[in-house]
Amino acid sequence: MSEELVELGFKNPEILNRAVQIKGTWKDVYYLNLHIRCAISVLVRVESFFLKHEDDLYKKCMRIDWTSYFDMDKTFAVKGAVFSDLFNHSQYPFFVVKDAIVDTFRDKFDDRPDVNVKTPQVLFDVYINKREVIISLNASGAPLFQRGYRESVGEAPLNEVMAAGLIRLSGWDRKSTFMDPFCGSGTLLIEAALLAAGIPSLVERQHFAFKNFANYDAEMWEEIQAAVPRRVMELPCEIIGSDIDAEAVTNTRRNLRALPVGRFVKTSVDAFQDVKKVGETGVMISNPPYGERMGEEVEEMYAELGDWMKTEMKGFDCWVLSSNMEAFKELGLRPDRKIKLFNGDLTCSFRKYAVYEGSKKGKYMNKPEKE
Repeated sequence: MSEELVELGFKNPEILNRAVQIKGTWKDVYYLNLHIRCAISVLVRVESFFLKHEDDLYKKCMRIDWTSYFDMDKTFAVKGAVFSDLFNHSQYPFFVVKDAIVDTFRDKFDDRPDVNVKTPQVLFDVYINKREVIISLNASGAPLFQRGYRESVGEAPLNEVMAAGLIRLSGWDRKSTFMDPFCGSGTLLIEAALLAAGIPSLVERQHFAFKNFANYDAEMWEEIQAAVPRRVMELPCEIIGSDIDAEAVTNTRRNLRALPVGRFVKTSVDAFQDVKKVGETGVMISNPPYGERMGEEVEEMYAELGDWMKTEMKGFDCWVLSSNMEAFKELGLRPDRKIKLFNGDLTCSFRKYAVYEGSKKGKYMNKPEKE
């Protein structure tokens, strides 16, 4: 994500635990919510401090002017993560912060805003690590993988942020061919097409939590949206997807239909064995079934996938995401790179197989992976 921030013009991002931090303005907050592809949410730090005792949390939270962030008619909630022996119950600090917010409003207005845990209009994030407390305002609201473009999904759809992250990790140059022979509902294809066209992945999303904040600047937001290119005459590359499941391909086409890049993405109902590469070089990213529902059939499928990659995908960097470590061995190829990732609750590996012509063929293609 730090590389993406640098591409977007933000200098010296600081890498934290499962987060990246930058300094910016509210305009930057709006801009990032629209343009960032690999983040779940954009948080704005409200306050940070250290605790000596459990009671310090309420005292320090009462020093924050919560009324400057949202108005009485907005609902709110407090969520987050706690890793501290100061508190016997991990949820307790959230109730303390909630009480401080309510008491601040009551002291100032003799009234209080309502709490809505499921769908709050304003969400505060509380992170406590040992004695350190960081309180942030979630400027996104619903997670940013809710892009707004996906109308139809199939079984086990790939998270949009995950898809964008896989594309970035692959090192795809946005000019060579991009292929997905297990396209499902088309998430990888759509994220690749939007990236190649320079269109934000969240261009179709209508709502962000920052619109509920007391300082929301509608004119600034409209200016940022107006600067986004929305017409595409062509893509600088071929983007091709297929799936053996006709319903999945129908879902892909429905999702593409409303997007300005949709007509440039080629889709077909085909088994991967019947798919031919386009171009001499490119990137293939595949998220094949892991075997959670297929039983033993999956190992045979991975063996066939490996054979197809060896014969058809010469010159391509082929990336495969799976949680099935045994099935990886059936590919019959030694990976150039392995990256540990989590797809939902599943621990996965994202593996690169560079399929070469000529002298490198023997080096990589006749030596199966050893675990």
